[in-house]
Amino acid sequence: MDKLGVGFIGSGFIARFAAQGWTSVRGADVAAIYNPHPEGARKLAAYCNGLGIGNPNIYTDLHKMLADRTVNAVWVMNPNFARLETVRAVTEEARQGKGNLVGVACEKPLGRTADEAEEMVKLVEKTNLLHGYLENQVYSPSVVRGRDAIWRYGARKAGRPYLARAAEEHGGPHMPWFWDARKSGGGVLLDMACHSIEAARFLLTDPEKPGSLKPVSVQGDIRSLKWTREPAMGQLKKQYGVDYSVAPAEDYASVNITYEDEGKEVLSEAKVSWCYTGPGLRLSMEVLGPEYNVAMNSLQQELSVFLSRNIHSGQSEDFVEKQAAEQGLMPIVADEAAAYGYAAECRHMIESFVEGEAPSETWHDGLLVTRLMMHAYKSAEEGKTLKFSPESVRGFVPAVAKGTWKPG
Repeated sequence: MDKLGVGFIGSGFIARFAAQGWTSVRGADVAAIYNPHPEGARKLAAYCNGLGIGNPNIYTDLHKMLADRTVNAVWVMNPNFARLETVRAVTEEARQGKGNLVGVACEKPLGRTADEAEEMVKLVEKTNLLHGYLENQVYSPSVVRGRDAIWRYGARKAGRPYLARAAEEHGGPHMPWFWDARKSGGGVLLDMACHSIEAARFLLTDPEKPGSLKPVSVQGDIRSLKWTREPAMGQLKKQYGVDYSVAPAEDYASVNITYEDEGKEVLSEAKVSWCYTGPGLRLSMEVLGPEYNVAMNSLQQELSVFLSRNIHSGQSEDFVEKQAAEQGLMPIVADEAAAYGYAAECRHMIESFVEGEAPSETWHDGLLVTRLMMHAYKSAEEGKTLKFSPESVRGFVPAVAKGTWKPG
Protein backbone atom coordinates (compact mmCIF):
# COMPACT_ATOMS: atom_id res chain seq x y z
CA MET A 1 0.00 0.00 0.00
CA ASP A 2 1.27 3.47 -0.83
CA LYS A 3 -0.54 5.31 1.93
CA LEU A 4 -2.24 4.20 5.12
CA GLY A 5 -5.16 5.58 7.03
CA VAL A 6 -4.48 5.12 10.73
CA GLY A 7 -6.99 4.85 13.53
CA PHE A 8 -6.02 6.04 17.00
CA ILE A 9 -7.57 3.98 19.78
CA GLY A 10 -7.43 6.43 22.66
CA SER A 11 -7.01 10.18 22.64
CA GLY A 12 -5.06 10.95 25.79
CA PHE A 13 -1.53 11.99 26.68
CA ILE A 14 0.37 9.45 24.55
CA ALA A 15 -1.96 9.90 21.58
CA ARG A 16 -1.19 13.62 21.59
CA PHE A 17 2.55 12.87 21.58
CA ALA A 18 2.00 10.51 18.64
CA ALA A 19 0.12 13.26 16.82
CA GLN A 20 2.95 15.72 17.44
CA GLY A 21 5.43 13.24 15.97
CA TRP A 22 3.15 12.47 13.02
CA THR A 23 4.20 15.67 11.26
CA SER A 24 7.40 13.84 10.25
CA VAL A 25 5.54 10.70 9.11
CA ARG A 26 5.17 10.08 5.39
CA GLY A 27 2.76 7.60 3.86
CA ALA A 28 -0.03 7.88 6.42
CA ASP A 29 -2.74 10.19 7.73
CA VAL A 30 -4.70 9.94 10.97
CA ALA A 31 -8.04 8.82 9.56
CA ALA A 32 -10.05 8.06 12.70
CA ILE A 33 -10.03 8.36 16.47
CA TYR A 34 -11.94 6.05 18.82
CA ASN A 35 -12.88 6.97 22.35
CA PRO A 36 -16.11 5.97 24.16
CA HIS A 37 -16.06 9.52 25.53
CA PRO A 38 -16.17 11.65 22.37
CA GLU A 39 -15.10 15.01 23.79
CA GLY A 40 -11.45 13.98 24.15
CA ALA A 41 -11.50 12.48 20.67
CA ARG A 42 -12.91 15.71 19.22
CA LYS A 43 -10.12 17.74 20.80
CA LEU A 44 -7.46 15.43 19.40
CA ALA A 45 -9.13 15.41 15.98
CA ALA A 46 -9.06 19.22 15.89
CA TYR A 47 -5.40 19.12 16.92
CA CYS A 48 -4.59 16.64 14.13
CA ASN A 49 -6.43 18.76 11.62
CA GLY A 50 -4.49 21.82 12.74
CA LEU A 51 -1.20 19.98 12.27
CA GLY A 52 -2.24 18.94 8.76
CA ILE A 53 -1.93 15.22 9.49
CA GLY A 54 -5.52 14.27 8.71
CA ASN A 55 -9.15 15.13 9.30
CA PRO A 56 -10.06 12.11 11.43
CA ASN A 57 -13.57 10.77 11.91
CA ILE A 58 -14.75 10.30 15.50
CA TYR A 59 -16.02 6.90 16.66
CA THR A 60 -17.52 5.87 19.99
CA ASP A 61 -18.02 2.29 18.70
CA LEU A 62 -14.71 0.49 18.23
CA HIS A 63 -16.11 -2.16 15.85
CA LYS A 64 -17.48 0.55 13.56
CA MET A 65 -14.07 2.21 13.37
CA LEU A 66 -12.35 -1.10 12.66
CA ALA A 67 -14.86 -1.81 9.87
CA ASP A 68 -14.08 1.55 8.24
CA ARG A 69 -12.31 0.65 4.97
CA THR A 70 -10.22 3.83 5.14
CA VAL A 71 -8.58 2.60 8.37
CA ASN A 72 -5.62 0.38 7.44
CA ALA A 73 -3.73 0.31 10.74
CA VAL A 74 -4.50 1.07 14.37
CA TRP A 75 -2.46 2.51 17.23
CA VAL A 76 -3.64 1.02 20.56
CA MET A 77 -3.10 3.80 23.12
CA ASN A 78 -5.97 3.48 25.56
CA PRO A 79 -5.47 2.73 29.29
CA ASN A 80 -3.69 -0.46 30.38
CA PHE A 81 -6.86 -2.06 31.74
CA ALA A 82 -8.61 -1.73 28.35
CA ARG A 83 -5.82 -3.05 26.12
CA LEU A 84 -6.58 -6.77 26.13
CA GLU A 85 -10.27 -6.32 25.29
CA THR A 86 -9.28 -3.84 22.60
CA VAL A 87 -6.88 -6.30 21.00
CA ARG A 88 -9.54 -9.01 21.13
CA ALA A 89 -11.81 -6.70 19.14
CA VAL A 90 -9.07 -5.73 16.66
CA THR A 91 -8.04 -9.32 15.98
CA GLU A 92 -11.66 -10.50 15.75
CA GLU A 93 -12.36 -7.91 13.05
CA ALA A 94 -9.14 -8.86 11.25
CA ARG A 95 -10.02 -12.57 11.26
CA GLN A 96 -13.51 -11.87 9.95
CA GLY A 97 -12.12 -9.59 7.24
CA LYS A 98 -14.70 -6.87 7.81
CA GLY A 99 -12.20 -4.02 7.64
CA ASN A 100 -9.06 -3.28 5.71
CA LEU A 101 -6.39 -3.65 8.39
CA VAL A 102 -2.77 -4.55 7.64
CA GLY A 103 -1.09 -3.66 10.94
CA VAL A 104 -1.56 -2.89 14.62
CA ALA A 105 0.80 -1.04 16.95
CA CYS A 106 0.43 -1.13 20.74
CA GLU A 107 1.74 1.30 23.33
CA LYS A 108 3.76 0.03 26.29
CA PRO A 109 3.30 -1.99 28.44
CA LEU A 110 1.97 -4.75 26.21
CA GLY A 111 0.18 -6.34 29.16
CA ARG A 112 -0.32 -5.80 32.88
CA THR A 113 0.85 -9.38 33.46
CA ALA A 114 2.80 -11.93 31.47
CA ASP A 115 -0.46 -13.79 30.86
CA GLU A 116 -2.11 -10.73 29.32
CA ALA A 117 0.88 -10.01 27.08
CA GLU A 118 1.13 -13.65 26.01
CA GLU A 119 -2.57 -13.75 25.14
CA MET A 120 -2.20 -10.61 23.03
CA VAL A 121 0.67 -12.16 21.07
CA LYS A 122 -1.34 -15.34 20.48
CA LEU A 123 -4.35 -13.31 19.33
CA VAL A 124 -2.41 -11.25 16.79
CA GLU A 125 -0.57 -14.32 15.47
CA LYS A 126 -3.94 -15.87 14.55
CA THR A 127 -4.33 -13.06 12.02
CA ASN A 128 -2.27 -11.77 9.10
CA LEU A 129 -1.67 -8.46 10.85
CA LEU A 130 1.80 -7.00 11.20
CA HIS A 131 2.39 -5.93 14.80
CA GLY A 132 4.61 -3.25 16.30
CA TYR A 133 5.52 -2.53 19.92
CA LEU A 134 5.51 1.20 20.64
CA GLU A 135 8.61 1.60 22.81
CA ASN A 136 9.59 5.15 21.94
CA GLN A 137 12.93 5.27 23.72
CA VAL A 138 14.65 2.82 21.37
CA TYR A 139 13.80 5.24 18.55
CA SER A 140 15.09 8.31 20.39
CA PRO A 141 17.82 10.01 18.28
CA SER A 142 20.19 10.10 21.27
CA VAL A 143 19.75 6.39 21.96
CA VAL A 144 20.04 5.41 18.28
CA ARG A 145 23.16 7.52 17.76
CA GLY A 146 24.63 6.30 21.05
CA ARG A 147 24.12 2.69 20.03
CA ASP A 148 25.75 3.41 16.69
CA ALA A 149 28.79 4.91 18.43
CA ILE A 150 29.04 1.94 20.77
CA TRP A 151 28.97 -0.77 18.13
CA ARG A 152 30.58 0.97 15.17
CA TYR A 153 33.56 2.33 17.11
CA GLY A 154 33.92 1.12 20.72
CA ALA A 155 32.86 -2.52 20.42
CA ARG A 156 34.55 -3.02 17.06
CA LYS A 157 37.95 -2.04 18.47
CA ALA A 158 37.77 -2.96 22.15
CA GLY A 159 34.97 -5.53 22.58
CA ARG A 160 31.27 -5.53 23.40
CA PRO A 161 29.79 -3.34 26.16
CA TYR A 162 29.30 -5.10 29.48
CA LEU A 163 27.02 -2.74 31.41
CA ALA A 164 24.08 -0.47 30.58
CA ARG A 165 22.33 1.82 33.06
CA ALA A 166 19.01 3.48 32.25
CA ALA A 167 16.76 5.64 34.39
CA GLU A 168 13.48 7.52 33.99
CA GLU A 169 12.28 9.88 36.69
CA HIS A 170 9.51 12.41 37.19
CA GLY A 171 6.98 13.50 39.78
CA GLY A 172 4.16 11.12 38.88
CA PRO A 173 1.48 10.35 36.23
CA HIS A 174 -1.20 12.66 34.85
CA MET A 175 -4.31 10.49 35.21
CA PRO A 176 -6.08 9.01 38.28
CA TRP A 177 -6.23 5.45 36.82
CA PHE A 178 -2.43 5.44 36.49
CA TRP A 179 -2.12 5.88 40.26
CA ASP A 180 -4.51 2.98 40.99
CA ALA A 181 -2.44 -0.18 40.50
CA ARG A 182 -5.59 -2.31 40.68
CA LYS A 183 -6.48 -0.76 37.31
CA SER A 184 -3.10 0.04 35.79
CA GLY A 185 -1.43 -3.21 36.90
CA GLY A 186 1.40 -1.68 38.90
CA GLY A 187 3.23 1.43 39.93
CA VAL A 188 6.36 2.99 38.53
CA LEU A 189 7.96 -0.36 37.68
CA LEU A 190 5.24 -1.26 35.20
CA ASP A 191 4.81 2.33 34.02
CA MET A 192 8.44 3.27 33.40
CA ALA A 193 10.85 0.38 33.93
CA CYS A 194 9.49 -1.04 30.68
CA HIS A 195 11.24 1.89 28.96
CA SER A 196 14.52 1.55 30.82
CA ILE A 197 14.69 -2.24 30.49
CA GLU A 198 14.16 -2.17 26.75
CA ALA A 199 16.43 0.82 26.14
CA ALA A 200 19.26 -0.90 28.00
CA ARG A 201 18.66 -4.18 26.14
CA PHE A 202 18.67 -2.27 22.83
CA LEU A 203 21.99 -0.58 23.66
CA LEU A 204 23.59 -3.87 24.75
CA THR A 205 22.47 -5.84 21.68
CA ASP A 206 24.85 -6.25 18.76
CA PRO A 207 22.94 -4.90 15.72
CA GLU A 208 24.37 -7.73 13.64
CA LYS A 209 23.22 -10.40 16.14
CA PRO A 210 19.75 -9.26 17.26
CA GLY A 211 18.81 -12.47 19.06
CA SER A 212 22.07 -13.23 20.84
CA LEU A 213 21.34 -11.52 24.19
CA LYS A 214 19.61 -14.00 26.53
CA PRO A 215 18.15 -13.15 29.98
CA VAL A 216 19.67 -15.24 32.78
CA SER A 217 18.46 -13.71 36.05
CA VAL A 218 16.43 -10.78 37.41
CA GLN A 219 16.62 -8.93 40.72
CA GLY A 220 13.96 -6.38 41.59
CA ASP A 221 13.32 -3.96 44.41
CA ILE A 222 10.25 -1.74 44.90
CA ARG A 223 9.68 0.97 47.49
CA SER A 224 7.30 3.76 48.40
CA LEU A 225 9.51 6.71 49.26
CA LYS A 226 7.15 9.67 48.86
CA TRP A 227 3.50 9.07 48.02
CA THR A 228 2.55 7.01 51.11
CA ARG A 229 3.88 9.77 53.36
CA GLU A 230 2.32 13.09 54.29
CA PRO A 231 1.87 15.67 52.91
CA ALA A 232 2.23 13.85 49.56
CA MET A 233 -0.44 11.24 50.37
CA GLY A 234 -3.00 13.93 51.16
CA GLN A 235 -2.07 15.82 48.01
CA LEU A 236 -2.59 12.65 45.95
CA LYS A 237 -6.00 12.02 47.46
CA LYS A 238 -7.09 15.63 46.92
CA GLN A 239 -5.86 15.89 43.33
CA TYR A 240 -6.70 12.43 41.98
CA GLY A 241 -9.06 10.87 44.54
CA VAL A 242 -6.60 8.01 45.16
CA ASP A 243 -6.06 6.84 48.75
CA TYR A 244 -2.59 5.31 49.07
CA SER A 245 -3.28 4.30 52.67
CA VAL A 246 -5.61 1.64 51.21
CA ALA A 247 -3.91 0.31 48.05
CA PRO A 248 -0.48 1.89 47.53
CA ALA A 249 1.81 1.34 44.57
CA GLU A 250 5.57 1.63 44.36
CA ASP A 251 6.99 5.04 43.45
CA TYR A 252 10.59 3.77 43.17
CA ALA A 253 11.93 0.60 41.57
CA SER A 254 15.23 -0.88 40.54
CA VAL A 255 15.63 -3.84 38.18
CA ASN A 256 18.96 -5.58 37.63
CA ILE A 257 19.10 -8.08 34.79
CA THR A 258 21.94 -10.42 33.93
CA TYR A 259 22.16 -11.43 30.29
CA GLU A 260 24.41 -13.92 28.53
CA ASP A 261 25.82 -13.34 25.07
CA GLU A 262 27.90 -16.14 23.58
CA GLY A 263 29.32 -17.07 26.98
CA LYS A 264 29.88 -13.49 28.16
CA GLU A 265 28.02 -11.95 31.10
CA VAL A 266 26.30 -8.64 30.37
CA LEU A 267 24.51 -6.47 32.97
CA SER A 268 21.56 -4.09 32.78
CA GLU A 269 20.53 -1.69 35.55
CA ALA A 270 17.20 0.14 35.45
CA LYS A 271 16.11 2.68 38.07
CA VAL A 272 12.78 4.50 37.86
CA SER A 273 10.92 6.90 40.11
CA TRP A 274 7.73 8.90 40.55
CA CYS A 275 9.33 10.86 43.40
CA TYR A 276 11.87 12.93 41.48
CA THR A 277 11.74 16.66 42.16
CA GLY A 278 13.39 18.56 39.32
CA PRO A 279 12.57 20.57 36.21
CA GLY A 280 10.52 17.71 34.75
CA LEU A 281 10.97 14.33 33.10
CA ARG A 282 14.58 13.14 33.25
CA LEU A 283 15.85 10.31 31.06
CA SER A 284 19.43 9.21 31.55
CA MET A 285 21.44 6.36 30.11
CA GLU A 286 25.02 5.16 30.31
CA VAL A 287 26.85 2.30 28.62
CA LEU A 288 30.27 1.05 29.70
CA GLY A 289 32.67 -0.98 27.59
CA PRO A 290 36.33 -2.04 27.88
CA GLU A 291 37.75 1.26 26.57
CA TYR A 292 34.73 3.51 26.19
CA ASN A 293 31.50 4.86 27.64
CA VAL A 294 28.44 6.58 26.20
CA ALA A 295 26.10 8.76 28.25
CA MET A 296 23.01 10.93 27.75
CA ASN A 297 20.67 13.03 29.90
CA SER A 298 17.48 14.52 28.48
CA LEU A 299 17.66 17.60 30.75
CA GLN A 300 21.06 18.67 29.45
CA GLN A 301 19.61 20.77 26.67
CA GLU A 302 21.03 23.49 24.46
CA LEU A 303 18.07 25.72 25.30
CA SER A 304 16.87 27.04 28.66
CA VAL A 305 14.75 29.83 30.09
CA PHE A 306 15.00 31.80 33.33
CA LEU A 307 11.89 33.40 34.81
CA SER A 308 12.26 35.56 37.91
CA ARG A 309 10.05 35.48 40.98
CA ASN A 310 8.21 38.49 39.62
CA ILE A 311 6.75 36.47 36.74
CA HIS A 312 3.67 34.49 37.75
CA SER A 313 1.86 31.99 35.54
CA GLY A 314 -0.37 28.96 35.88
CA GLN A 315 0.78 25.37 35.77
CA SER A 316 1.82 24.12 32.34
CA GLU A 317 4.13 21.74 30.54
CA ASP A 318 5.21 24.20 27.90
CA PHE A 319 8.95 23.65 28.38
CA VAL A 320 9.35 19.97 29.32
CA GLU A 321 7.11 16.98 30.06
CA LYS A 322 6.10 16.68 33.74
CA GLN A 323 7.31 20.26 34.29
CA ALA A 324 7.47 20.87 38.05
CA ALA A 325 7.84 24.66 38.22
CA GLU A 326 7.01 27.81 36.29
CA GLN A 327 9.84 29.96 37.67
CA GLY A 328 13.61 29.79 37.91
CA LEU A 329 16.05 28.29 35.43
CA MET A 330 14.48 25.52 33.35
CA PRO A 331 15.67 23.49 30.38
CA ILE A 332 13.52 23.53 27.26
CA VAL A 333 13.22 20.38 25.17
CA ALA A 334 12.59 22.09 21.86
CA ASP A 335 10.90 19.13 20.15
CA GLU A 336 9.87 16.54 22.71
CA ALA A 337 8.12 14.24 20.23
CA ALA A 338 11.37 13.94 18.29
CA ALA A 339 13.73 13.91 21.29
CA TYR A 340 11.84 11.13 23.10
CA GLY A 341 11.56 8.99 19.96
CA TYR A 342 7.84 9.28 19.17
CA ALA A 343 8.39 10.76 15.70
CA ALA A 344 10.91 8.13 14.57
CA GLU A 345 8.85 5.37 16.20
CA CYS A 346 5.68 6.24 14.27
CA ARG A 347 7.61 6.81 11.06
CA HIS A 348 9.29 3.40 11.33
CA MET A 349 6.02 1.61 12.08
CA ILE A 350 4.29 3.20 9.08
CA GLU A 351 7.21 2.47 6.74
CA SER A 352 7.23 -1.17 7.89
CA PHE A 353 3.47 -1.57 7.46
CA VAL A 354 3.53 0.05 4.01
CA GLU A 355 6.33 -2.29 2.92
CA GLY A 356 4.61 -5.31 4.47
CA GLU A 357 7.52 -5.98 6.83
CA ALA A 358 7.74 -6.62 10.57
CA PRO A 359 8.94 -3.55 12.53
CA SER A 360 12.17 -3.68 14.52
CA GLU A 361 10.11 -3.82 17.75
CA THR A 362 7.25 -6.32 17.68
CA TRP A 363 4.89 -7.71 20.28
CA HIS A 364 7.42 -10.44 20.98
CA ASP A 365 9.69 -7.71 22.37
CA GLY A 366 6.78 -6.36 24.40
CA LEU A 367 6.12 -9.84 25.78
CA LEU A 368 9.76 -10.27 26.83
CA VAL A 369 9.76 -6.89 28.59
CA THR A 370 6.55 -7.78 30.44
CA ARG A 371 8.01 -11.10 31.54
CA LEU A 372 11.14 -9.35 32.80
CA MET A 373 9.01 -6.88 34.78
CA MET A 374 6.96 -9.69 36.31
CA HIS A 375 10.21 -11.39 37.35
CA ALA A 376 11.24 -8.10 38.98
CA TYR A 377 7.96 -7.83 40.92
CA LYS A 378 8.22 -11.44 42.00
CA SER A 379 11.85 -10.97 43.00
CA ALA A 380 10.91 -7.95 45.12
CA GLU A 381 8.14 -9.93 46.85
CA GLU A 382 10.39 -12.93 47.54
CA GLY A 383 13.47 -10.90 48.40
CA LYS A 384 15.84 -12.83 46.15
CA THR A 385 17.31 -12.91 42.66
CA LEU A 386 15.31 -15.15 40.33
CA LYS A 387 16.45 -17.26 37.42
CA PHE A 388 14.70 -16.12 34.27
CA SER A 389 11.95 -18.58 33.37
CA PRO A 390 8.83 -17.58 31.40
CA GLU A 391 6.91 -20.47 32.98
CA SER A 392 7.56 -19.12 36.48
CA VAL A 393 5.55 -15.93 35.89
CA ARG A 394 2.55 -17.54 34.20
CA GLY A 395 -0.42 -16.91 36.49
CA PHE A 396 1.56 -14.40 38.54
CA VAL A 397 -0.13 -11.12 39.51
CA PRO A 398 1.97 -8.68 41.56
CA ALA A 399 0.74 -7.91 45.07
CA VAL A 400 0.74 -4.24 44.06
CA ALA A 401 -1.80 -4.99 41.31
CA LYS A 402 -3.97 -6.98 43.72
CA GLY A 403 -4.01 -4.08 46.19
CA THR A 404 -2.34 -6.18 48.91
CA TRP A 405 1.20 -4.77 48.84
CA LYS A 406 2.44 -3.23 52.08
CA PRO A 407 5.41 -0.86 51.78
CA GLY A 408 8.21 -1.35 54.29
